[in-house]
Amino acid sequence: MLQELTIIYERGSDGWWVATIPEIPGAFSQGETKAEARENVLDAMAELMAARKELALRDRPPDVETETFLPASISQ
Repeated sequence: MLQELTIIYERGSDGWWVATIPEIPGAFSQGETKAEARENVLDAMAELMAARKELALRDRPPDVETETFLPASISQ
């Protein structure tokens, strides 16, 4: 069960901070500071998750059921 996410910070060759969230493929961004990189990668993650949800739900058959949940609320 996914309970926490990781942000990896690396210095780019241009001096900017590059931030990635390895648990979510495609979630990466950058910033002039680590704080800015963190804010940007969290925004990128939210946008990515919203886009993936929209694509997944767009063309589903009408008889398909969906459920919304928070990962922390899943019992093991």
